[in-house]
Amino acid sequence: MVRTYLFFRGLAITALVTYAFLRNSSEPGWFLDVVLFNSAAIFAVLSIFISPIPDDFRGRLGVAFAILLWSVGSVASSISSFFTIADVINLDLISDISYALFYPLALLGITRSILHRTISRSLELLDSLIITLGFTTIIAAFLLRPAMMSMSGTKLEIFLAILYPVGDVVLFLATLTLTIIRSLSWRNGLLLAGITIYTIADLYFLYLSQSGKYQLGAISDMGWLIAFIFIAESYWHSPHEEERVRTFNPTIATLALLGSSAILVIAVLEPEYFPRFIIAPAFATIALSFLRMGVAINDARNMSNEQILARTDELTGLANRRRFMTDFEDFCLREGSVLILDLDGFKPVNDAHGHNVGDQLLKQVARRFERSIPHNSLLARLGGDEFGALIRGDDGEEVALALRATLSYPFHFEGQDFVLGVSVGIAHNVPGQLPTDQLLRRADEAMYEAKRSKSGVCVWSDELGARASRL
Repeated sequence: MVRTYLFFRGLAITALVTYAFLRNSSEPGWFLDVVLFNSAAIFAVLSIFISPIPDDFRGRLGVAFAILLWSVGSVASSISSFFTIADVINLDLISDISYALFYPLALLGITRSILHRTISRSLELLDSLIITLGFTTIIAAFLLRPAMMSMSGTKLEIFLAILYPVGDVVLFLATLTLTIIRSLSWRNGLLLAGITIYTIADLYFLYLSQSGKYQLGAISDMGWLIAFIFIAESYWHSPHEEERVRTFNPTIATLALLGSSAILVIAVLEPEYFPRFIIAPAFATIALSFLRMGVAINDARNMSNEQILARTDELTGLANRRRFMTDFEDFCLREGSVLILDLDGFKPVNDAHGHNVGDQLLKQVARRFERSIPHNSLLARLGGDEFGALIRGDDGEEVALALRATLSYPFHFEGQDFVLGVSVGIAHNVPGQLPTDQLLRRADEAMYEAKRSKSGVCVWSDELGARASRL
């Protein structure tokens, strides 16, 4: 596959170099300007198709067919310059349609190729569309208006005269914006270089055509071929190579929105100031901005839900161990008590009646515990039938007794009564006195002492610490 690619890449470059050499030493001719010139673009398309690099297939297909359609337009345009067959087929119309279809296909393909399966990142895509469409609308409104006033010809000719430069700007701005949002990897850098070269070559061609200075086979025409070779080369580099996703600044999108809004305001106050075709993309920019707002709100809601789920015990709805340990770091900076609770009698019930009964009991235990925890405290399920609590102030022992009291009456489930108890270990915290892991160890040792002595509640003391170190 690599050898095949090198073969087609070599053919594309060879065709380009040969064309440049012959063009410099001979007059325009059908073989030189129809066959040899366009073969470089065709070979570039083939090298894109055979690339084995994992990629978004639709993105690659869009770019390849965009270049292929451009080649169709180029062939049709060149043939019409050498042969008169207008009575048989309208080559100029084929050329115009092919060139026009190049832009949407190239925009779709490059967008998907740069984002590479992250097209679901709606905000990135919407930001790109808002920026490219918004700034293109602004440019078209304030720079192309004088051109519109001086143009003559059919509506199609005027439309295409506007479409090509606007399409160039849209394609360039879209590629530049997506590259900034994603990363300047080899893949994205080569794509950006190719589109930049294409834009410069096309705008220069349009300038020469508009001023009547263009001649078939100009050396500047090679800019298109160089651009296609750069684009083809990009598809032989991994889309994730050296990728560093960057945070996008929404200020740029906001400026595009404000500019489009200003165009609409001017259009309302001075209806004849802007051409009508400018109003539609300005409306579209504003509509995309509202859509982006909705997507951003939805993403923020989903992210908030995900964060909550990541810090919540799925069974009981209490905080989980991760949340407990995160809050514990901040808790250690204040005076308070750490409580470790372990249920008594839960394992025999769970073994005898199954996990379904055990899960239901854990849920009911959690509800009872929640009612006895102060509002500024944290209750968490640490795992299995073990719970933890962070109690601020000096109420740790009272809260422990209240928690134990909640299990003094049985649980009723599926026609049966289940009696459980709880052993609570307490470790008082003095800010800055103990490392966090040692404070947790003290609460854990106190809990095991409460379980061994069947006292229900035990506060860690130096005596308990000395006894634990001897065991």
